[in-house]
Amino acid sequence: MVAAGRVYATELSNETGNIDAAAMLAPRRFCAYFCASDRFLRCFDDFPMALLPIIVAPDPRLKVKAKPVIAVDDKIRRLMDDMLETMYLAPGIGLAAPQVGVARRVIVVDIAREGEDAKPLKLANPEILWRSEELATYNEGCLSLPEHYADVTRPAKIRLRYLDDQNEIREAEMEGLLATCVQHEMDHLEGTLFVDHISPLKRNIILRKLAKAKRMKTEAATA
Repeated sequence: MVAAGRVYATELSNETGNIDAAAMLAPRRFCAYFCASDRFLRCFDDFPMALLPIIVAPDPRLKVKAKPVIAVDDKIRRLMDDMLETMYLAPGIGLAAPQVGVARRVIVVDIAREGEDAKPLKLANPEILWRSEELATYNEGCLSLPEHYADVTRPAKIRLRYLDDQNEIREAEMEGLLATCVQHEMDHLEGTLFVDHISPLKRNIILRKLAKAKRMKTEAATA
Protein backbone atom coordinates (compact mmCIF):
# COMPACT_ATOMS: atom_id res chain seq x y z
CA MET A 1 0.00 0.00 0.00
CA VAL A 2 0.98 3.60 -0.59
CA ALA A 3 -0.74 6.24 1.55
CA ALA A 4 -1.27 9.69 0.13
CA GLY A 5 -3.22 12.87 0.60
CA ARG A 6 -5.72 13.78 3.27
CA VAL A 7 -7.21 11.45 5.87
CA TYR A 8 -10.92 11.80 6.60
CA ALA A 9 -11.16 9.67 9.75
CA THR A 10 -13.71 9.54 12.49
CA GLU A 11 -12.74 10.04 16.11
CA LEU A 12 -10.10 7.60 17.31
CA SER A 13 -8.92 7.49 20.89
CA ASN A 14 -5.30 7.31 22.00
CA GLU A 15 -6.33 5.94 25.37
CA THR A 16 -6.59 2.28 24.40
CA GLY A 17 -2.88 1.70 23.93
CA ASN A 18 -3.51 0.01 20.61
CA ILE A 19 -0.74 -0.35 18.07
CA ASP A 20 -1.63 2.75 16.05
CA ALA A 21 -2.01 6.00 17.98
CA ALA A 22 -4.55 8.65 17.00
CA ALA A 23 -1.66 10.95 16.11
CA MET A 24 -1.01 8.75 13.06
CA LEU A 25 -4.15 10.19 11.49
CA ALA A 26 -2.46 13.49 10.54
CA PRO A 27 -2.58 14.15 6.77
CA ARG A 28 0.71 13.28 5.10
CA ARG A 29 2.33 11.75 2.02
CA PHE A 30 4.77 8.86 2.28
CA CYS A 31 7.86 9.23 0.12
CA ALA A 32 11.36 7.93 -0.51
CA TYR A 33 12.93 8.77 2.83
CA PHE A 34 12.85 5.01 3.47
CA CYS A 35 15.53 4.49 0.85
CA ALA A 36 18.14 6.89 2.15
CA SER A 37 17.57 6.87 5.88
CA ASP A 38 20.13 5.54 8.35
CA ARG A 39 17.27 3.57 9.86
CA PHE A 40 16.75 1.66 6.63
CA LEU A 41 20.47 0.97 6.21
CA ARG A 42 20.77 -0.29 9.78
CA CYS A 43 17.80 -2.61 9.26
CA PHE A 44 19.34 -4.40 6.29
CA ASP A 45 23.15 -4.09 6.60
CA ASP A 46 23.51 -7.52 8.19
CA PHE A 47 20.74 -9.30 6.27
CA PRO A 48 21.39 -9.78 2.55
CA MET A 49 18.03 -9.84 0.79
CA ALA A 50 16.63 -9.75 -2.70
CA LEU A 51 14.44 -7.21 -4.41
CA LEU A 52 11.32 -8.77 -5.87
CA PRO A 53 9.50 -7.56 -9.01
CA ILE A 54 6.17 -5.95 -8.14
CA ILE A 55 3.30 -6.96 -10.43
CA VAL A 56 1.42 -4.00 -11.91
CA ALA A 57 -2.29 -4.15 -12.70
CA PRO A 58 -4.08 -5.19 -14.77
CA ASP A 59 -2.65 -8.68 -14.32
CA PRO A 60 -4.55 -11.93 -13.65
CA ARG A 61 -2.04 -12.88 -10.92
CA LEU A 62 -3.41 -10.06 -8.79
CA LYS A 63 -6.90 -11.59 -8.91
CA VAL A 64 -5.92 -15.02 -7.56
CA LYS A 65 -6.94 -16.01 -4.02
CA ALA A 66 -3.83 -16.79 -1.98
CA LYS A 67 -3.36 -20.10 -0.16
CA PRO A 68 -2.64 -20.35 3.58
CA VAL A 69 0.88 -20.86 4.86
CA ILE A 70 1.32 -24.25 6.55
CA ALA A 71 4.07 -22.92 8.83
CA VAL A 72 6.40 -19.92 8.93
CA ASP A 73 9.67 -21.69 8.16
CA ASP A 74 12.97 -20.37 6.83
CA LYS A 75 11.55 -20.13 3.31
CA ILE A 76 8.61 -17.99 4.42
CA ARG A 77 10.83 -15.86 6.66
CA ARG A 78 13.09 -15.17 3.68
CA LEU A 79 10.04 -14.22 1.63
CA MET A 80 8.92 -11.82 4.38
CA ASP A 81 12.37 -10.21 4.54
CA ASP A 82 12.60 -9.87 0.75
CA MET A 83 9.11 -8.36 0.67
CA LEU A 84 10.09 -5.81 3.32
CA GLU A 85 13.15 -4.70 1.40
CA THR A 86 11.11 -4.45 -1.79
CA MET A 87 8.42 -2.44 0.03
CA TYR A 88 10.90 0.00 1.60
CA LEU A 89 12.68 0.69 -1.68
CA ALA A 90 9.45 1.09 -3.71
CA PRO A 91 8.68 3.02 -1.40
CA GLY A 92 5.50 1.85 0.30
CA ILE A 93 4.00 1.05 3.69
CA GLY A 94 2.58 -2.40 2.90
CA LEU A 95 3.04 -5.28 0.49
CA ALA A 96 1.27 -8.62 -0.01
CA ALA A 97 2.84 -11.79 -1.39
CA PRO A 98 0.53 -11.95 -4.45
CA GLN A 99 1.97 -8.58 -5.54
CA VAL A 100 5.35 -10.27 -6.00
CA GLY A 101 3.93 -13.36 -7.69
CA VAL A 102 3.63 -15.60 -4.61
CA ALA A 103 0.06 -16.80 -4.00
CA ARG A 104 0.48 -17.27 -0.25
CA ARG A 105 -1.25 -15.50 2.64
CA VAL A 106 1.69 -13.34 3.70
CA ILE A 107 1.81 -9.57 4.14
CA VAL A 108 4.32 -7.07 5.49
CA VAL A 109 3.57 -3.59 6.85
CA ASP A 110 5.54 -0.69 8.33
CA ILE A 111 3.79 2.66 8.90
CA ALA A 112 6.66 4.25 10.88
CA ARG A 113 7.04 7.94 10.12
CA GLU A 114 10.24 9.72 9.12
CA GLY A 115 12.62 9.95 12.06
CA GLU A 116 11.06 6.98 13.86
CA ASP A 117 12.61 3.55 14.23
CA ALA A 118 11.37 0.92 11.82
CA LYS A 119 8.31 -0.98 13.05
CA PRO A 120 7.94 -3.82 10.55
CA LEU A 121 5.10 -6.30 10.92
CA LYS A 122 5.44 -9.67 9.19
CA LEU A 123 2.12 -11.51 9.11
CA ALA A 124 1.12 -14.91 7.79
CA ASN A 125 -2.46 -16.17 7.54
CA PRO A 126 -3.94 -12.93 8.94
CA GLU A 127 -7.55 -13.24 10.03
CA ILE A 128 -9.83 -10.41 11.16
CA LEU A 129 -11.68 -11.44 14.32
CA TRP A 130 -13.59 -8.19 14.81
CA ARG A 131 -14.29 -4.97 12.91
CA SER A 132 -15.55 -1.73 14.42
CA GLU A 133 -18.76 -0.12 13.23
CA GLU A 134 -16.82 3.13 13.20
CA LEU A 135 -15.38 3.88 9.78
CA ALA A 136 -12.37 5.79 8.47
CA THR A 137 -11.65 7.00 4.95
CA TYR A 138 -8.11 7.20 3.58
CA ASN A 139 -6.84 8.28 0.20
CA GLU A 140 -5.23 4.96 -0.72
CA GLY A 141 -2.63 4.04 -3.28
CA CYS A 142 -0.99 0.76 -4.18
CA LEU A 143 2.41 -0.35 -5.42
CA SER A 144 0.58 -2.48 -8.00
CA LEU A 145 -1.36 0.56 -9.27
CA PRO A 146 1.39 3.19 -9.33
CA GLU A 147 0.50 6.89 -9.33
CA HIS A 148 -3.22 6.27 -8.81
CA TYR A 149 -5.16 7.08 -5.63
CA ALA A 150 -8.75 6.98 -4.43
CA ASP A 151 -10.67 7.46 -1.20
CA VAL A 152 -11.58 4.11 0.37
CA THR A 153 -13.70 3.67 3.50
CA ARG A 154 -12.96 0.78 5.85
CA PRO A 155 -13.54 -0.13 9.52
CA ALA A 156 -11.46 2.20 11.67
CA LYS A 157 -10.42 -0.53 14.11
CA ILE A 158 -9.87 -4.26 13.82
CA ARG A 159 -8.75 -7.19 15.94
CA LEU A 160 -6.38 -9.50 14.09
CA ARG A 161 -5.06 -13.03 14.56
CA TYR A 162 -1.96 -14.09 12.61
CA LEU A 163 1.26 -16.10 12.59
CA ASP A 164 4.36 -13.98 13.22
CA ASP A 165 7.79 -14.57 11.71
CA GLN A 166 8.60 -17.04 14.51
CA ASN A 167 5.52 -19.15 13.68
CA GLU A 168 3.79 -17.98 16.87
CA ILE A 169 0.05 -17.24 16.90
CA ARG A 170 -0.55 -13.60 17.84
CA GLU A 171 -3.56 -11.34 18.30
CA ALA A 172 -3.50 -7.56 18.13
CA GLU A 173 -5.90 -4.63 17.99
CA MET A 174 -5.15 -2.07 15.30
CA GLU A 175 -6.61 1.29 14.41
CA GLY A 176 -6.13 4.26 12.13
CA LEU A 177 -3.63 3.99 9.32
CA LEU A 178 -2.32 0.62 10.52
CA ALA A 179 -5.81 -0.92 10.44
CA THR A 180 -6.40 0.51 6.97
CA CYS A 181 -3.04 -0.70 5.66
CA VAL A 182 -3.52 -4.22 7.00
CA GLN A 183 -7.03 -4.43 5.50
CA HIS A 184 -5.69 -3.14 2.18
CA GLU A 185 -2.99 -5.81 2.10
CA MET A 186 -5.40 -8.53 3.21
CA ASP A 187 -7.61 -7.62 0.26
CA HIS A 188 -4.75 -8.69 -2.02
CA LEU A 189 -4.91 -12.16 -0.46
CA GLU A 190 -8.48 -12.42 -1.77
CA GLY A 191 -7.63 -11.10 -5.23
CA THR A 192 -9.15 -7.70 -4.42
CA LEU A 193 -7.59 -4.33 -5.29
CA PHE A 194 -8.40 -1.00 -3.66
CA VAL A 195 -10.03 0.09 -6.93
CA ASP A 196 -12.58 -2.68 -6.43
CA HIS A 197 -13.96 -0.52 -3.60
CA ILE A 198 -14.65 2.50 -5.82
CA SER A 199 -17.14 3.15 -8.63
CA PRO A 200 -16.87 1.01 -11.78
CA LEU A 201 -16.34 4.17 -13.84
CA LYS A 202 -13.34 5.35 -11.80
CA ARG A 203 -11.95 1.81 -11.57
CA ASN A 204 -12.10 1.30 -15.35
CA ILE A 205 -10.44 4.65 -16.01
CA ILE A 206 -7.52 3.74 -13.71
CA LEU A 207 -7.13 0.24 -15.14
CA ARG A 208 -7.24 1.51 -18.72
CA LYS A 209 -4.51 4.05 -17.96
CA LEU A 210 -2.36 1.36 -16.35
CA ALA A 211 -2.89 -1.00 -19.30
CA LYS A 212 -1.91 1.75 -21.74
CA ALA A 213 1.23 2.55 -19.72
CA LYS A 214 2.22 -1.13 -19.78
CA ARG A 215 1.70 -1.32 -23.55
CA MET A 216 3.79 1.78 -24.13
CA LYS A 217 6.57 0.42 -21.91
CA THR A 218 6.57 -2.88 -23.81
CA GLU A 219 6.61 -1.13 -27.17
CA ALA A 220 9.48 1.12 -26.09
CA ALA A 221 11.47 -1.89 -24.88
CA THR A 222 11.05 -3.73 -28.18
CA ALA A 223 11.58 -0.72 -30.46
